[in-house]
Amino acid sequence: MTSTDPVLLDVDAGVATITLNRPDAMNGLDVATKDLLLERVQQVAADPEVRCVVLTGSGRAFCVGQDLKEHLAGLRGDTSVPLSDTVEKHYNPTVLALATMPKPVVAAVNGVAAGAGASLAFAADFRVLADSAAFNTSFAGVALSCDTGASWTLPRLVGRGKAMELLYFPRTVPAAEALELGLATQVVPADELAATVRELAVRLAAGPTVAFGSIRQAVEHSSSHPFAESLAFEAEKMALTGGTEDHLAAVDAFMAKEKPTFHGR
Repeated sequence: MTSTDPVLLDVDAGVATITLNRPDAMNGLDVATKDLLLERVQQVAADPEVRCVVLTGSGRAFCVGQDLKEHLAGLRGDTSVPLSDTVEKHYNPTVLALATMPKPVVAAVNGVAAGAGASLAFAADFRVLADSAAFNTSFAGVALSCDTGASWTLPRLVGRGKAMELLYFPRTVPAAEALELGLATQVVPADELAATVRELAVRLAAGPTVAFGSIRQAVEHSSSHPFAESLAFEAEKMALTGGTEDHLAAVDAFMAKEKPTFHGR
């Protein structure tokens, strides 16, 4: 990996930071970037040493979604650009891995997040925004349907009515409004974003990783299953987490009136 790669990966103290690295293109997603992003996301999802994942962008944008310059070339007949299958080949597996990996995910939204870029952020557990950042669904503005999970995540964040408004009539939603709507977890001054996200990510990485992963999977499961089935899934996850080293250590620490140390297993 070099600093010129379109997607950078840094792992430190259990925190994996994935950085979209096409600042001159506002981190637009061309084929090379989508290929590498999928590889990086699946890599950190499977790595037991990674206990929290941060997704962010370089330069003034988080990610403006599909690279429209490359997209236009495909529309005009460039067969090297796989327009017909990029959703299934790139966007779907990437956002599925982000949304379902058994560890916390934080989106550090440093600038505009539009189209698939916004959708990627919506799949995170926490969205920490710089006060200069913004969201824009974008899709209908270029006569496209929504993708990268927006039809699933957006209504669950803001409700169906507001989601339909944002999807039908794309507009820039500034950070302050994003916080009011529930699109942002936290908004901080731009020069404090990195430190704020780092503090959160380190805290998450030091936590009970199996429990965190089970919680996010249970919440996802419950959104599309009946109550009784959700109870059964919760019972499975309780049995799993009840057998972990972290649970035993936490109970021992509680009885000793001490703070537990978690190892993610």
